[in-house]
Amino acid sequence: MYPYPSPEIEIAGRKIGLNHPTYFIADIAANHDGDLERAKMLIRLAAEAGADAAKFQNFRAPKIVSDYGFKSLGGQLSHQASWKKSVFEVYQDASIPFEWTPILKEACDKAGIHYFSSPYDYDAIEHLDPYVPAYKAGSGLMSWPQALVRMAEKGKPILIATGAADISDVVRAMRMVQQVNDEIVLMQCNTNYTASPENYDHLNLRVLQTYAAMFPNAVLGLSDHTHSPAPIVGAVALGARVIERHFTDDNNREGPDHKFAMNPEAWAEMVAQVRTLERALGSPDKRVAGNEQETYLLQRRCLRAARDIKAGETFTAGMLEPLRPNVPGAIQPWEMEQVIGRKARTDMPYGKEIRWENLE
Repeated sequence: MYPYPSPEIEIAGRKIGLNHPTYFIADIAANHDGDLERAKMLIRLAAEAGADAAKFQNFRAPKIVSDYGFKSLGGQLSHQASWKKSVFEVYQDASIPFEWTPILKEACDKAGIHYFSSPYDYDAIEHLDPYVPAYKAGSGLMSWPQALVRMAEKGKPILIATGAADISDVVRAMRMVQQVNDEIVLMQCNTNYTASPENYDHLNLRVLQTYAAMFPNAVLGLSDHTHSPAPIVGAVALGARVIERHFTDDNNREGPDHKFAMNPEAWAEMVAQVRTLERALGSPDKRVAGNEQETYLLQRRCLRAARDIKAGETFTAGMLEPLRPNVPGAIQPWEMEQVIGRKARTDMPYGKEIRWENLE
Protein backbone atom coordinates (compact mmCIF):
# COMPACT_ATOMS: atom_id res chain seq x y z
CA MET A 1 0.00 0.00 0.00
CA TYR A 2 1.13 3.52 -0.74
CA PRO A 3 1.56 5.45 2.53
CA TYR A 4 1.04 8.84 0.90
CA PRO A 5 -2.19 10.28 -0.57
CA SER A 6 -2.83 9.20 -4.14
CA PRO A 7 -5.68 10.09 -6.49
CA GLU A 8 -8.66 7.78 -6.51
CA ILE A 9 -12.16 7.75 -7.89
CA GLU A 10 -15.20 5.61 -7.22
CA ILE A 11 -17.27 3.81 -9.85
CA ALA A 12 -20.50 2.29 -8.59
CA GLY A 13 -19.01 1.82 -5.13
CA ARG A 14 -15.73 0.42 -6.44
CA LYS A 15 -12.67 2.48 -5.46
CA ILE A 16 -10.00 2.84 -8.12
CA GLY A 17 -6.49 4.14 -7.51
CA LEU A 18 -2.97 3.09 -6.59
CA ASN A 19 -4.13 1.45 -3.38
CA HIS A 20 -6.84 -0.59 -5.06
CA PRO A 21 -6.98 -3.47 -7.57
CA THR A 22 -6.74 -2.67 -11.26
CA TYR A 23 -10.10 -2.14 -12.97
CA PHE A 24 -10.56 -4.04 -16.26
CA ILE A 25 -12.93 -2.87 -19.00
CA ALA A 26 -13.78 -5.36 -21.76
CA ASP A 27 -14.61 -3.26 -24.81
CA ILE A 28 -17.08 -5.36 -26.77
CA ALA A 29 -17.62 -2.39 -29.11
CA ALA A 30 -18.78 -3.67 -32.52
CA ASN A 31 -18.06 -7.33 -31.75
CA HIS A 32 -21.75 -7.94 -31.11
CA ASP A 33 -22.00 -8.16 -34.93
CA GLY A 34 -25.48 -6.69 -34.84
CA ASP A 35 -26.87 -9.49 -32.66
CA LEU A 36 -28.30 -8.60 -29.26
CA GLU A 37 -28.11 -12.17 -27.94
CA ARG A 38 -24.48 -12.32 -29.02
CA ALA A 39 -23.81 -9.06 -27.16
CA LYS A 40 -25.31 -10.58 -24.00
CA MET A 41 -23.21 -13.72 -24.46
CA LEU A 42 -20.03 -11.63 -24.73
CA ILE A 43 -20.96 -9.85 -21.49
CA ARG A 44 -21.15 -13.21 -19.71
CA LEU A 45 -17.84 -14.36 -21.18
CA ALA A 46 -16.14 -11.10 -20.20
CA ALA A 47 -17.35 -11.44 -16.61
CA GLU A 48 -16.14 -15.03 -16.44
CA ALA A 49 -12.73 -13.96 -17.78
CA GLY A 50 -12.27 -11.40 -14.99
CA ALA A 51 -13.56 -8.14 -16.47
CA ASP A 52 -14.98 -5.54 -14.09
CA ALA A 53 -17.01 -3.85 -16.80
CA ALA A 54 -18.26 -4.49 -20.33
CA LYS A 55 -18.28 -1.55 -22.69
CA PHE A 56 -20.14 -0.83 -25.88
CA GLN A 57 -20.21 2.20 -28.18
CA ASN A 58 -23.23 4.36 -28.92
CA PHE A 59 -23.01 6.17 -32.21
CA ARG A 60 -25.05 6.70 -35.32
CA ALA A 61 -23.15 6.75 -38.58
CA PRO A 62 -24.32 10.21 -39.77
CA LYS A 63 -23.30 11.69 -36.40
CA ILE A 64 -19.75 10.28 -36.34
CA VAL A 65 -18.48 10.01 -39.93
CA SER A 66 -18.95 11.93 -43.16
CA ASP A 67 -19.61 9.59 -46.07
CA TYR A 68 -18.51 12.33 -48.45
CA GLY A 69 -15.40 13.02 -46.41
CA PHE A 70 -14.14 9.44 -46.35
CA LYS A 71 -14.89 8.86 -50.02
CA SER A 72 -13.02 12.04 -50.92
CA LEU A 73 -9.83 10.59 -49.38
CA GLY A 74 -9.45 8.54 -52.56
CA GLY A 75 -9.30 5.20 -50.74
CA GLN A 76 -9.62 3.69 -47.29
CA LEU A 77 -6.53 3.89 -45.09
CA SER A 78 -4.88 2.00 -42.23
CA HIS A 79 -7.06 -0.78 -40.75
CA GLN A 80 -9.99 0.48 -42.83
CA ALA A 81 -8.21 -0.50 -46.05
CA SER A 82 -9.23 -4.15 -45.57
CA TRP A 83 -12.90 -3.35 -45.02
CA LYS A 84 -15.15 -4.71 -47.77
CA LYS A 85 -17.74 -2.00 -47.23
CA SER A 86 -17.41 1.77 -47.13
CA VAL A 87 -16.52 3.42 -43.82
CA PHE A 88 -20.04 4.82 -43.57
CA GLU A 89 -21.61 1.39 -44.15
CA VAL A 90 -19.36 -0.30 -41.59
CA TYR A 91 -20.31 2.28 -38.95
CA GLN A 92 -23.98 1.84 -39.84
CA ASP A 93 -23.71 -1.92 -39.36
CA ALA A 94 -21.77 -1.57 -36.08
CA SER A 95 -24.10 0.94 -34.48
CA ILE A 96 -26.18 -0.17 -31.49
CA PRO A 97 -29.86 0.80 -31.30
CA PHE A 98 -30.55 2.94 -28.28
CA GLU A 99 -33.26 0.40 -27.41
CA TRP A 100 -30.56 -2.11 -26.53
CA THR A 101 -29.20 0.01 -23.70
CA PRO A 102 -31.47 -1.11 -20.81
CA ILE A 103 -31.20 -4.72 -21.98
CA LEU A 104 -27.38 -4.61 -22.02
CA LYS A 105 -27.35 -2.86 -18.66
CA GLU A 106 -29.54 -5.61 -17.20
CA ALA A 107 -27.27 -8.28 -18.70
CA CYS A 108 -24.24 -6.66 -17.05
CA ASP A 109 -26.07 -6.47 -13.73
CA LYS A 110 -26.87 -10.19 -13.94
CA ALA A 111 -23.25 -10.98 -14.77
CA GLY A 112 -22.04 -8.91 -11.80
CA ILE A 113 -20.08 -6.35 -13.80
CA HIS A 114 -20.59 -2.70 -14.68
CA TYR A 115 -22.17 -1.48 -17.93
CA PHE A 116 -20.29 1.12 -19.94
CA SER A 117 -20.83 2.61 -23.35
CA SER A 118 -18.85 5.33 -25.09
CA PRO A 119 -21.09 8.04 -26.53
CA TYR A 120 -20.06 9.74 -29.74
CA ASP A 121 -22.60 12.57 -29.93
CA TYR A 122 -24.61 14.75 -27.57
CA ASP A 123 -27.79 12.67 -27.94
CA ALA A 124 -25.89 9.54 -26.91
CA ILE A 125 -24.43 11.34 -23.89
CA GLU A 126 -27.91 12.24 -22.70
CA HIS A 127 -29.32 8.81 -23.48
CA LEU A 128 -26.65 6.94 -21.51
CA ASP A 129 -26.75 9.09 -18.38
CA PRO A 130 -29.29 6.95 -16.47
CA TYR A 131 -27.43 3.73 -17.29
CA VAL A 132 -23.68 4.23 -16.93
CA PRO A 133 -21.76 4.69 -13.64
CA ALA A 134 -19.05 6.65 -15.48
CA TYR A 135 -18.40 8.01 -18.95
CA LYS A 136 -15.67 6.61 -21.19
CA ALA A 137 -14.58 8.98 -23.97
CA GLY A 138 -12.93 7.51 -27.04
CA SER A 139 -9.70 8.99 -28.33
CA GLY A 140 -11.43 10.63 -31.28
CA LEU A 141 -13.03 13.13 -28.92
CA MET A 142 -9.63 14.68 -28.19
CA SER A 143 -10.42 16.85 -31.21
CA TRP A 144 -13.89 17.67 -29.82
CA PRO A 145 -13.25 18.57 -26.17
CA GLN A 146 -16.67 20.19 -25.87
CA ALA A 147 -18.12 16.68 -25.90
CA LEU A 148 -15.77 15.71 -23.07
CA VAL A 149 -17.02 18.66 -21.07
CA ARG A 150 -20.64 17.67 -21.73
CA MET A 151 -19.91 14.23 -20.24
CA ALA A 152 -17.98 15.70 -17.34
CA GLU A 153 -20.89 17.98 -16.49
CA LYS A 154 -22.99 14.91 -15.66
CA GLY A 155 -21.09 14.67 -12.36
CA LYS A 156 -19.80 11.13 -12.88
CA PRO A 157 -16.21 9.98 -13.29
CA ILE A 158 -14.93 10.41 -16.83
CA LEU A 159 -12.34 8.16 -18.46
CA ILE A 160 -10.48 9.92 -21.27
CA ALA A 161 -8.48 7.99 -23.88
CA THR A 162 -5.72 10.04 -25.49
CA GLY A 163 -4.77 8.15 -28.64
CA ALA A 164 -3.64 9.99 -31.80
CA ALA A 165 -3.02 13.11 -29.71
CA ASP A 166 -0.05 15.17 -28.61
CA ILE A 167 0.52 16.71 -25.21
CA SER A 168 -1.05 20.02 -26.22
CA ASP A 169 -4.29 18.17 -27.03
CA VAL A 170 -4.17 16.48 -23.64
CA VAL A 171 -3.51 19.72 -21.77
CA ARG A 172 -6.37 21.45 -23.60
CA ALA A 173 -8.80 18.65 -22.82
CA MET A 174 -7.73 18.34 -19.19
CA ARG A 175 -7.97 22.07 -18.55
CA MET A 176 -11.49 22.16 -19.94
CA VAL A 177 -12.71 19.03 -18.13
CA GLN A 178 -11.08 19.90 -14.81
CA GLN A 179 -13.11 23.09 -14.67
CA VAL A 180 -16.26 21.03 -14.17
CA ASN A 181 -15.12 17.63 -12.86
CA ASP A 182 -12.05 16.35 -10.99
CA GLU A 183 -12.89 12.63 -11.13
CA ILE A 184 -10.77 11.80 -14.16
CA VAL A 185 -9.04 8.69 -15.44
CA LEU A 186 -6.42 9.77 -17.98
CA MET A 187 -5.59 6.91 -20.31
CA GLN A 188 -2.55 6.52 -22.53
CA CYS A 189 -3.61 5.02 -25.84
CA ASN A 190 -2.33 4.17 -29.31
CA THR A 191 -5.05 4.03 -31.95
CA ASN A 192 -3.55 1.73 -34.54
CA TYR A 193 -6.05 -1.08 -34.99
CA THR A 194 -4.11 -3.29 -37.41
CA ALA A 195 -2.98 -5.86 -34.79
CA SER A 196 0.54 -5.54 -36.23
CA PRO A 197 3.42 -6.66 -33.97
CA GLU A 198 5.09 -3.35 -34.83
CA ASN A 199 2.48 -1.58 -32.71
CA TYR A 200 4.39 -2.48 -29.55
CA ASP A 201 7.05 -0.01 -30.70
CA HIS A 202 4.51 2.80 -30.48
CA LEU A 203 2.71 2.19 -27.18
CA ASN A 204 4.97 4.60 -25.25
CA LEU A 205 3.92 3.44 -21.82
CA ARG A 206 6.31 5.96 -20.25
CA VAL A 207 3.76 8.63 -21.16
CA LEU A 208 2.04 7.44 -18.00
CA GLN A 209 4.94 8.90 -16.04
CA THR A 210 4.47 12.20 -17.86
CA TYR A 211 0.77 12.18 -17.04
CA ALA A 212 1.51 11.41 -13.39
CA ALA A 213 3.84 14.40 -13.19
CA MET A 214 1.62 16.83 -15.11
CA PHE A 215 -1.78 15.74 -13.75
CA PRO A 216 -1.15 14.45 -10.21
CA ASN A 217 -4.87 14.43 -9.36
CA ALA A 218 -5.83 12.06 -12.18
CA VAL A 219 -6.03 8.28 -11.94
CA LEU A 220 -4.00 6.71 -14.74
CA GLY A 221 -5.12 4.12 -17.25
CA LEU A 222 -4.27 2.40 -20.51
CA SER A 223 -6.54 1.79 -23.47
CA ASP A 224 -4.69 -0.73 -25.62
CA HIS A 225 -5.21 -2.60 -28.88
CA THR A 226 -2.41 -5.18 -28.80
CA HIS A 227 -2.54 -8.80 -27.69
CA SER A 228 0.35 -9.49 -25.31
CA PRO A 229 -0.23 -9.14 -21.55
CA ALA A 230 3.23 -7.54 -21.23
CA PRO A 231 2.15 -3.93 -21.95
CA ILE A 232 -0.71 -4.27 -19.48
CA VAL A 233 1.57 -5.57 -16.75
CA GLY A 234 4.04 -2.80 -17.55
CA ALA A 235 1.35 -0.12 -17.45
CA VAL A 236 0.15 -1.28 -14.03
CA ALA A 237 3.74 -1.23 -12.79
CA LEU A 238 3.94 2.39 -14.01
CA GLY A 239 0.81 3.34 -12.09
CA ALA A 240 -2.15 2.59 -14.38
CA ARG A 241 -5.17 1.27 -12.51
CA VAL A 242 -7.73 1.17 -15.33
CA ILE A 243 -7.14 -1.14 -18.28
CA GLU A 244 -9.29 -1.28 -21.40
CA ARG A 245 -8.92 -3.79 -24.21
CA HIS A 246 -11.31 -5.01 -26.88
CA PHE A 247 -13.00 -8.33 -26.24
CA THR A 248 -14.34 -11.06 -28.52
CA ASP A 249 -14.94 -14.79 -28.44
CA ASP A 250 -13.25 -15.43 -31.80
CA ASN A 251 -10.54 -13.34 -33.48
CA ASN A 252 -11.36 -14.91 -36.85
CA ARG A 253 -14.88 -13.53 -37.08
CA GLU A 254 -15.73 -10.98 -39.75
CA GLY A 255 -15.94 -7.44 -38.43
CA PRO A 256 -13.88 -4.30 -37.73
CA ASP A 257 -12.88 -5.05 -34.12
CA HIS A 258 -12.35 -8.81 -33.90
CA LYS A 259 -8.79 -9.00 -35.19
CA PHE A 260 -7.16 -6.87 -32.50
CA ALA A 261 -9.45 -7.96 -29.64
CA MET A 262 -8.64 -10.48 -26.91
CA ASN A 263 -10.44 -13.79 -26.55
CA PRO A 264 -11.61 -15.06 -23.14
CA GLU A 265 -8.56 -17.25 -22.52
CA ALA A 266 -6.10 -14.46 -23.27
CA TRP A 267 -8.15 -12.00 -21.20
CA ALA A 268 -8.18 -14.30 -18.18
CA GLU A 269 -4.42 -14.79 -18.44
CA MET A 270 -3.87 -11.02 -18.63
CA VAL A 271 -5.95 -10.47 -15.50
CA ALA A 272 -4.14 -13.26 -13.68
CA GLN A 273 -0.74 -11.77 -14.50
CA VAL A 274 -1.81 -8.34 -13.28
CA ARG A 275 -3.19 -9.76 -10.04
CA THR A 276 0.18 -11.46 -9.48
CA LEU A 277 1.95 -8.17 -10.19
CA GLU A 278 -0.29 -6.32 -7.75
CA ARG A 279 0.70 -8.75 -5.03
CA ALA A 280 4.36 -8.27 -5.94
CA LEU A 281 4.23 -4.45 -6.07
CA GLY A 282 3.58 -4.25 -2.34
CA SER A 283 4.75 -1.24 -0.36
CA PRO A 284 7.24 1.51 -1.25
CA ASP A 285 8.60 1.24 2.31
CA LYS A 286 11.89 -0.70 2.34
CA ARG A 287 11.87 -3.03 5.31
CA VAL A 288 12.59 -6.62 6.26
CA ALA A 289 9.63 -8.49 4.82
CA GLY A 290 7.55 -10.90 6.86
CA ASN A 291 8.84 -13.91 4.95
CA GLU A 292 12.49 -12.86 5.43
CA GLN A 293 12.62 -13.34 9.19
CA GLU A 294 14.51 -16.60 8.96
CA THR A 295 16.89 -15.48 6.21
CA TYR A 296 17.53 -12.34 8.26
CA LEU A 297 19.07 -14.71 10.79
CA LEU A 298 20.73 -17.06 8.32
CA GLN A 299 22.24 -14.71 5.73
CA ARG A 300 23.27 -11.66 7.70
CA ARG A 301 26.52 -11.54 9.65
CA CYS A 302 27.44 -10.56 13.16
CA LEU A 303 30.83 -10.18 14.87
CA ARG A 304 32.29 -13.51 16.03
CA ALA A 305 35.50 -14.55 17.73
CA ALA A 306 38.19 -15.21 15.11
CA ARG A 307 40.01 -17.47 17.64
CA ASP A 308 39.69 -18.58 21.23
CA ILE A 309 39.67 -15.47 23.45
CA LYS A 310 40.58 -15.35 27.13
CA ALA A 311 38.95 -13.10 29.69
CA GLY A 312 40.90 -9.84 30.03
CA GLU A 313 42.28 -9.83 26.48
CA THR A 314 41.98 -6.55 24.57
CA PHE A 315 40.19 -6.86 21.30
CA THR A 316 42.00 -6.12 18.04
CA ALA A 317 40.58 -6.24 14.53
CA GLY A 318 42.25 -9.61 13.98
CA MET A 319 40.30 -11.14 16.85
CA LEU A 320 36.97 -10.34 15.19
CA GLU A 321 35.36 -11.79 12.07
CA PRO A 322 31.95 -11.02 10.50
CA LEU A 323 30.25 -14.38 9.96
CA ARG A 324 26.79 -15.86 9.55
CA PRO A 325 24.40 -16.44 11.28
CA ASN A 326 23.32 -13.13 12.76
CA VAL A 327 21.73 -14.10 16.08
CA PRO A 328 19.60 -11.65 18.06
CA GLY A 329 21.60 -9.45 20.42
CA ALA A 330 24.96 -9.93 18.63
CA ILE A 331 27.15 -6.95 17.79
CA GLN A 332 26.92 -5.96 14.11
CA PRO A 333 29.93 -5.65 11.77
CA TRP A 334 29.37 -1.90 11.32
CA GLU A 335 29.94 -1.55 15.09
CA MET A 336 33.41 -3.16 14.99
CA GLU A 337 35.28 0.07 15.80
CA GLN A 338 33.40 0.30 19.08
CA VAL A 339 34.64 -3.17 20.08
CA ILE A 340 38.32 -2.69 19.25
CA GLY A 341 40.23 -1.63 22.38
CA ARG A 342 37.65 -3.09 24.78
CA LYS A 343 38.51 -6.08 27.01
CA ALA A 344 36.81 -9.45 27.06
CA ARG A 345 34.78 -9.98 30.20
CA THR A 346 34.68 -13.79 29.80
CA ASP A 347 36.37 -16.58 27.90
CA MET A 348 34.93 -17.01 24.39
CA PRO A 349 35.51 -19.97 22.12
CA TYR A 350 36.37 -19.57 18.45
CA GLY A 351 33.26 -18.69 16.44
CA LYS A 352 31.14 -17.43 19.33
CA GLU A 353 29.09 -14.29 18.66
CA ILE A 354 30.24 -11.14 20.47
CA ARG A 355 27.66 -9.38 22.65
CA TRP A 356 27.95 -6.12 24.53
CA GLU A 357 27.64 -7.98 27.81
CA ASN A 358 30.84 -9.89 26.86
CA LEU A 359 32.87 -6.63 26.97
CA GLU A 360 34.31 -4.57 29.79
